[in-house]
Amino acid sequence: MSEKKKFSADGPAPRKRFWTQASVEPSDNGFAVLLDGKPVRLPGREVLQVHSRALAEALAAEWQAAGMDDPQKRFAADDLPLTRIAGTMIERVTPDRQHSVDTLAGYGEHDLLCYRAEASDPLSARQQELWQPWLDCLRETYGVTLTVTHGLMPVPQPSASLEKLKQILSERSDAILAALGVCVPALGSLTLGLAVIDGRLDAERAVNIATLDERAQMERWGEDVAHLDRIATMSADVTDAARFVTLAEDK
Repeated sequence: MSEKKKFSADGPAPRKRFWTQASVEPSDNGFAVLLDGKPVRLPGREVLQVHSRALAEALAAEWQAAGMDDPQKRFAADDLPLTRIAGTMIERVTPDRQHSVDTLAGYGEHDLLCYRAEASDPLSARQQELWQPWLDCLRETYGVTLTVTHGLMPVPQPSASLEKLKQILSERSDAILAALGVCVPALGSLTLGLAVIDGRLDAERAVNIATLDERAQMERWGEDVAHLDRIATMSADVTDAARFVTLAEDK
C-alpha cells in the first residue's frame, strides 16, 4: 500500500474516473477509503480516513458511484459531497479548531433570524412566527440570547452571548464543526444550523425557514430561477451536512 492516489475535490473541471472499485479498510486512525486497493489522498495529501465505519462506507459508496452516470465516466466535486466535508474535517478543522469555532460564531453575530422586515411589512409577522421560536429555543437550550432588529443595519449582539456560542462550538466534535461549516453558511444562521445538527430540525424545514424571504417574493411575483436554484443548493448542502454527522456518530 505504498502507492497512493491523489484527488482534489476542489477542482472545478470534471475529471476522468480512474478506478474500478472503491472499498474500506481498517487503518491506524479508523477506516480508510481505498480506490483499487490504494488509499485516497486529499488535496493537502492527508489520507481520507475517518473514525466511523458507517461514514467510511458511505464515502466509499459515493466514490463507487462517481462518474458512473456519465458516458465518458467523468466526475466532479459535486459527486462527492461527503468527501468534501470529510476533507474539511481532516485538513482544516482538526489542525485548527479555533479558527472553525471563531468563524462559525461569526454567523451567530449576524444571524439571519435576527434581521426582520419593518414592522409595517406583512413579512415581519411571518418572520416572527417562523423565526422567533428558534431564537427562543437557542435561549432555552443554551442560555444564548440574540438581539432582533427591524431593517438592514447591523445590530450588535451581547458579548456574553457570543462567548457562550464559542464555548458551545468548542465542545463539539471535529465532525460536527465540519458539518456546521457547510450548513451554517448555507442557511445564513448558526441558530438553525445548531438545531439541524442537534436533530431538533430536519433539513427540509430548516431550508423553508431560512428561505422565507425568497418564497414570499415568489408568492408575490412568481417563480424565480435564481431563487429556486439557491434553495435547491441550500437543501442539498444542509441534507449532506446532517447525514455526515449521523454517519460520523455511528460507531
